[in-house]
Amino acid sequence: MDREELKKILLLHEKWFNNEEGGVCADLSHADLSDADLSDANLKGANLSYTNLSGAELRNANFIGANLSNADLSGANLSYANLSDANLRDADLRGANLICANLKGANLSYANLSGADLIYANLSGANLRGADFRGADLSGANLQWSNLSNADLSGANLSYANFIGANLIRANLREANLSYANLSDANLSDADLSDADLSYANSQWSNLRGANLSYANLSDADLSHADLSNSNSQWSNLRGANLSGAYFRGAKLSRADLIGAKIDL
Repeated sequence: MDREELKKILLLHEKWFNNEEGGVCADLSHADLSDADLSDANLKGANLSYTNLSGAELRNANFIGANLSNADLSGANLSYANLSDANLRDADLRGANLICANLKGANLSYANLSGADLIYANLSGANLRGADFRGADLSGANLQWSNLSNADLSGANLSYANFIGANLIRANLREANLSYANLSDANLSDADLSDADLSYANSQWSNLRGANLSYANLSDADLSHADLSNSNSQWSNLRGANLSGAYFRGAKLSRADLIGAKIDL
């Protein structure tokens, strides 16, 4: 799409947004906007499904409620962009820059965010079911009450992230960095946390039934009142962990290091 045609569509969309006569909601579906500069653009409610935005400059753009399903946003700069309530189902966001982006309530189910940078991004209440976050950086991100069931977060940096009340059922967190993360009230049943770093993490009242915590580092973690029934914590490091009130029925703890751990007897 040439620059003049895009400019015209954006002007008409701005009129539509402001309820002005002659305004038309932007339909950029299937368009090739690779490497385009749309920083600060207003595309609220626009249709960008299947659009090629790979490598595009989208910093601080407004995509509230936009349809970006199946869009190619690989390598795009979406830092500080507002994507709240946007539809990004099956979108390709590999290696994208989403630092401080607002994705509150967005649908990112089955999206590919491997290697993406989501430092301090807001993903609270987002649908992230089955999404691919392998090797992504979500340090300090807000994932409170999000749905991450069956998501792949293996090798991801989740340090200091907020997972309060999040759904992580059957999520793959193998070798992920969850140090200092807040997982209180999160549902991690049947999740794979093997070899993960959960040192100093807050997992109070979390559901870890059937979770795989083998070889995980849980040193100084707060697991008070957590449900660890039928979980596998073999060879895990629980040094200095707070396990008061935790439920261990059927849990496997052979070879676990419990030196200095706080356990109710």
